[in-house]
Order: sequence, then structure tokens, then C-alpha cells
Amino acid sequence: MLLAEANPAHTDARGSISDLVIEDEIGAVAHITFTENAVRGNHIHNHTTQWNYVVAGHLEVVIVDADGVRRSNTLRRGGLLRIDPGEAHALRAEEPTELMVFTMGPRAGKEYESDTIRLAEPLISSRD
Repeated sequence: MLLAEANPAHTDARGSISDLVIEDEIGAVAHITFTENAVRGNHIHNHTTQWNYVVAGHLEVVIVDADGVRRSNTLRRGGLLRIDPGEAHALRAEEPTELMVFTMGPRAGKEYESDTIRLAEPLISSRD
């Protein structure tokens, strides 16, 4: 797991450019929206790496790595999270949220579920 802020590589009067993923192959890019308190994930990928970039809103994120170490973080607008193969993960929107997800591995299009193993016990449950 890598958690980082997207820092501008270049800034001038027109705005800024932030490199989100460098020197890695991307197989798919998805735009995902969350309603407030929506939960996504609660699964693991054996072969897929995914980078999650928050465009708007913020998320509670829980990751359990292959060694069983559990970490919780808040990912806010401009935050970037890499989830590596073998890391169980779940995300809950604290408010309406937009996420861009960049993936490498069997996770795109019709392959969407081919590398997804649902967790028997959720890492995060929805709040009512």
C-alpha cells in the first residue's frame, strides 16, 4: 500500500500538472462515484495493482496486507492510494465522492470480476 498526496510536477500561471502514476503500465482507467456512506471493495485481487485518486470528496480506507496487518486511513481530494496484489481492501465514502481508478492486471472491461475474491467478513460495513 502506498498512500500519498498528488504533488504538482509543474506549476505556472495556467495551473499545475501532477503526475499520478509514473513508470508503470496501466491496463484500464475507471471513474467511480460513491453516494454518502456507500461502501465499495471488501475484496482482494491476486494479480491486480490499482491506484485510486480522489477527485472530489473523501473516503475511509481499510487495507489488510498479505501478512494480516490492518491499516486505516482517510483519503481526501487529491490523495492517491496504491493497492497491491494480495491486499484486502474496502472504501467508504464519508460524503459524495468521485474516484479515478487506474489498474494494471486482469481487471478491465469483461475481465472485471476475474481477479476479484470477495471477503467472507467485510472490512467495512455501510452506515445507515
